[in-house]
Amino acid sequence: MEEDFSFLSHISAVSSTVKSVLGLSESLQVTMKSEPTVEEKGIVDTVIEPFEYTVVIRNEDLKQMLESNKDSAKLDAMKRIVGMIAKGKNASELFPAVVKNVASKNIEIKKLVYVYLVRYAEEQQDLALLSISTFQRALKDPNQLIRASALRVLSSIRVPIIVPIMMLAIKEASADLSPYVRKNAAHAIQKLYSLDPEQKEMLIEVIEKLLKDKSTLVAGSVVMAFEEVCPDRIDLIHRNYRKLCNLLVDVEEWGQVVIIHMLTRYARTQFVSPWKEDDNLEENSEKNFYESDDEQKEKIDKIKKSYAMDPDHRLLIRNTKPLLQSRNGAVVMAVAQLYWHLSPKSEAGIISKSLVRLLRSNREVQYIVLQNIATMSIQRKGMFEPYLKSFYVRSTDPTMIKTLKLEILTNLANEANISTLLREFQTYVKSQDKQFAAATIQAIGRCATNISEVTDTCLNGLVCLLSNRDEIVVAESVVVIKKLLQMQPAQHGEIIKHMAKLLDSITVPVARASILWLIGENCERVPKIAPDVLRKMAKSFTGEDDLVKLQILNLGAKLYLTNSKQTKLLTQYILNLGKYDQNYDIRDRTRFIRQLIVPNEKSGALSKYAKKIFLAQKPAPLLESPFKDRDHFQLGTLSHTLNIKASGYLELSNWPEVAPDPSVRNVEVIESAKEWTSVSGKAKKVKPDEKFYSESEEDASDDSSDSESETGSESDDEENEEAGSDESSEYSSDESDSESDNKNQLAKCKSKTTEESDPDEKTNSKLQSSDASDSESSSIEESSSDSESDTESDYESKKISQKEEKKTWPERKPNKKDVSLLDLDDFNQVSTPVAVLTPAISPGLIADLEGLNLSASSSVINVSTPIFVPMKTHELLHRMSGKGLAASYHFPRQPCIFCDKMVSVQVTLNNTTDQKIENIHLSDQKLPSGMRMHMFSPIESLEPGGSITVAMGIDFCDSTQTACFQLCTKDDCFNVNIQPPVGELLLPVAMSEKDFRREQGLLTGMNETSATIIASPQNPTPPMILEKIVNVANLGIVPSGQDNIHRFAAKTVHSGSLMLVTVELKEGSTAQLIINTEKTVIGSILLRELKPVLSQG
Repeated sequence: MEEDFSFLSHISAVSSTVKSVLGLSESLQVTMKSEPTVEEKGIVDTVIEPFEYTVVIRNEDLKQMLESNKDSAKLDAMKRIVGMIAKGKNASELFPAVVKNVASKNIEIKKLVYVYLVRYAEEQQDLALLSISTFQRALKDPNQLIRASALRVLSSIRVPIIVPIMMLAIKEASADLSPYVRKNAAHAIQKLYSLDPEQKEMLIEVIEKLLKDKSTLVAGSVVMAFEEVCPDRIDLIHRNYRKLCNLLVDVEEWGQVVIIHMLTRYARTQFVSPWKEDDNLEENSEKNFYESDDEQKEKIDKIKKSYAMDPDHRLLIRNTKPLLQSRNGAVVMAVAQLYWHLSPKSEAGIISKSLVRLLRSNREVQYIVLQNIATMSIQRKGMFEPYLKSFYVRSTDPTMIKTLKLEILTNLANEANISTLLREFQTYVKSQDKQFAAATIQAIGRCATNISEVTDTCLNGLVCLLSNRDEIVVAESVVVIKKLLQMQPAQHGEIIKHMAKLLDSITVPVARASILWLIGENCERVPKIAPDVLRKMAKSFTGEDDLVKLQILNLGAKLYLTNSKQTKLLTQYILNLGKYDQNYDIRDRTRFIRQLIVPNEKSGALSKYAKKIFLAQKPAPLLESPFKDRDHFQLGTLSHTLNIKASGYLELSNWPEVAPDPSVRNVEVIESAKEWTSVSGKAKKVKPDEKFYSESEEDASDDSSDSESETGSESDDEENEEAGSDESSEYSSDESDSESDNKNQLAKCKSKTTEESDPDEKTNSKLQSSDASDSESSSIEESSSDSESDTESDYESKKISQKEEKKTWPERKPNKKDVSLLDLDDFNQVSTPVAVLTPAISPGLIADLEGLNLSASSSVINVSTPIFVPMKTHELLHRMSGKGLAASYHFPRQPCIFCDKMVSVQVTLNNTTDQKIENIHLSDQKLPSGMRMHMFSPIESLEPGGSITVAMGIDFCDSTQTACFQLCTKDDCFNVNIQPPVGELLLPVAMSEKDFRREQGLLTGMNETSATIIASPQNPTPPMILEKIVNVANLGIVPSGQDNIHRFAAKTVHSGSLMLVTVELKEGSTAQLIINTEKTVIGSILLRELKPVLSQG
């Protein structure tokens, strides 16, 4: 997604207005993670007090408001809760009260509930699973907005255990009559693929189905899913190519960018190069002396006849041309790169005007557009020469824009406009932006090398800059002059003399080194100046920069070989100084030069060739554009911007020599009259005992219409307009057995949970139509009416395809059931097995499901999220002991999904050998009495250099005893063990200060352990105490009204016993550490581990 979705589209979205950002986020289905959206920030109308204890009181009030019978109170409570989330407050304990309102009839309340659930879905996975059954019922709601929102939230819950449910929901949504729901199904495909890539083949089937959709709402989303899941499956595009080309103008802007990039890659594989014609025309453009005009014209006509553009190729270029006038910069840039990579060179010039128009946009858009123009201007200067003045630098431009414009002006320089550009460059050199002034001097040097007529002029101008007061300008001029003089050094002895005089004033190391190099290289042309320069440099040798010292050594060596009478002693003096220099590079260079130039008995054969080595003619440097090598990346992509291959980048293939068979894009056209007769004929076959509208559907539709009429906010209107809810067809199904989803049976940790439910009564899908609202625009009406007619014509074919699917999948039962949370075992036959075992539902989760009472308030003591998760890993098996198999483990501090009494452990296995390791599994458990362990499923093979992380659970029975077992492969078994730190045997709990004191009063006497410690001077601050304690133990913070008292609470994983920790700071540097718990052994061990941590700094 990162690459083909054009880097420029991100920048355009950021710079647009708030309303367009919200609309774009709706079309992109942006999921809120930790940062709140603009809409959520706007919802906040309350100010959260800075004291923690007020939040606890407010949470109780919010629970009462959520249980109110008034929608206004519930809506106000949800706004306050989203406001808390926006301010970073933890609202997880409100989950039971919030989740009850998922079934609310008020659309506004539902939308805010969905935002809340998505926020805590990833952190609170067990809590998020509570709402699965509600979303399943919402997927069959008559209102298309509710169906789409339910699918969007369901796909945002990143829990591998619900992958089968998500897969089934996506399949059903892809056949929905509403194009808005099908659009959300396409978005969900990408999320499911990132969660479980093993579902790729089943997702490709859904993508293939959605690619045939004729709705413009769905086109962009399904192409994005195609690019993310299976970009190499070009065969899926063949039959849909012409349809996508024709729909392109009507698709939303985000979809246009995605489709254009995909079609660019497709065209490079299916059509021959249109550039052969241009190349042949250029070669034969010059007329021979004895050749007439008619003969020349016939010759050109023959060349044109040899190449005929494919009609499909022409269709793509013709249908994208109107998009050059789009208001969206990303769309214009996408069309520009398509013309650059696909169109004949003679037609590519039309994009230049559109790209220049984008230079009036904000600076971010300018930056991307200028980068692409810089790449284009290297190969085809003529495209942008008419717009030369558009690239003149303005004083208000930022440095990055100035540099890019300067680069383009340099690329466009020729004999005709060089005088104008040099006058412009003279102004730029005087700029206060020193970085830009230095870049201008380099540009002058490039113009001098590329255009020989102005070489002397540029060189004289650079020499004049040597008297500039600005040291950076002078230094850059010296470097550029040095490169220019390398091309023709014999003609510029005076310039070298002038630069030698500047050594007394220039202090920039690069400039000083360049002057010394020039004098050394031309020492025979300036025989009187060079020895004097060496004398001055010998005086200041010890204080010079390392770069300058190296050039002084080189200068001395060259003068020793050419003028030894005057410089012999000076050179030996410099070599002696370099021999004892602090830098080893200088010492090594000194030894090398001494052995090479100073003759002695030990001198080798190289000393005879010292003069040829030092005074060899150096090749002149080649001044090139930094954008020269970027043309191998596709324009408009992140890789082109960074000049490095980014993750997810899809390379453009070379043009094929012979075009593949074009008949693969042919589609059989069915007459519309036959379609209408078939549909109308089959529509009459309705069972006599069934009503066209059932009572339940009428009630549901009335409820949804009432709830829609009650809410009239702008966000709702925008969502309705985009979805076309009033015009598009809706369907509903019988939900008579929805109440049975809440009746779950309690099971043990290792037993599988099953649920028997009555089969659904098969009901035909019904079509509902509602009156068009006044707020709908005509464009939405057209798109929705088109989608309505498309879905009606394909209605019967969808029913037939569903029957065929049932035949091809023998694992499915003929009587289809509603999939609930506890029916996950039904999917094991269909889903592909993975390395990590799909766990059964834990008894703790089942108890939560069973005990969820919609009228009762939650307990004041709840398990909370861990404040800190240390990434420290422990070695389980060394690679030497494991014969190449290495294993390590760490504690993720999350409730175990296998059993609520087990500690969650994540084991990482690495294959460090060059051979495959097969059948990795656990066996021969040697556990103390009462201790249990849930092993991971066997791993069939681990590739060389491969790594895999698996989850397991161990019930340590609230002790630090070691769990011993064997880690086995196909050939060997290795004895390993896991010993938990005492801090990992706890789960953090959230409780108020009042509850903490009450529980602490019940745990006194023998249940209390305390110690007085001398705290480090750095530790008394609350953040330091918090960091030290939560790093050792998995504890939750309890709000405290006193600054010198810090309280923490947790419960043991196995027995659920409370662990209360209090740190009381006293006068001086002493502190009282108190631990209250029924588990005195664990309490004393924890006290022993916390004491040194709080004492040391």
